[in-house]
Formats: sequence, structure tokens, C-alpha cells
Amino acid sequence: MDATIQFPPVDAEGYLIEPMDWNEEVALELARQENIELTDDHWDVLRFMRDYYAEHQIAVDVRHVIKHLAEKHGPESRNMVFDLFPYGYVKQACKIAGMKRPRAWSTG
Repeated sequence: MDATIQFPPVDAEGYLIEPMDWNEEVALELARQENIELTDDHWDVLRFMRDYYAEHQIAVDVRHVIKHLAEKHGPESRNMVFDLFPYGYVKQACKIAGMKRPRAWSTG
């Protein structure tokens, strides 16, 4: 990441403290830290998550992301979110999308 860009504050686990600090540059850096190269499908999921957050002020449950992907890619895409984010929805997708770590969820 460009040294002139101030990265927003994160908690001890690397999640943004304030989800509104998120932007695509932040997502790229968080993805780099997770060793994920963002594809169009990753961006689709991240934008879906951000839109949901903007509307509801909470992180979207993985079930809704799976449904979104199935509507776009068909029922065979059931596990696509886990292919895109192999170390887990909360650990990678929520983090890269700029969500606070959902405390009540498992790390899956």
C-alpha cells in the first residue's frame, strides 16, 4: 500500500474498528494481508456485503451471501463463498469487506 495513504484503525485481529472507513483501497490491502487476489466474484460479494451493511447497519449473514451467489451463478455455486474465502466467511470475507468482527458468530 502507498506509504502516503493512512490506513484506518483496526482491532487486534485486523478488523476495521469503524466500518465506514472502508473503501476499495482498504479492501485491497486487507485482501493482500489474507493472501487473496480479488477477482470480479470477490468484488461482487464484497459489494453485496457493503450494500447490505449500508441498509441494515449489520454484517450480512453468510446465508444471504450464498443466496445472492446462487441467484447469480446457479445452485451449484452453493459453496462458492468458501472457495473465494477459504479460511472462512468471518475470518476473510467480513474482514476484507470492512465489517467489525461479528462477536456472536463462529470464525467459519
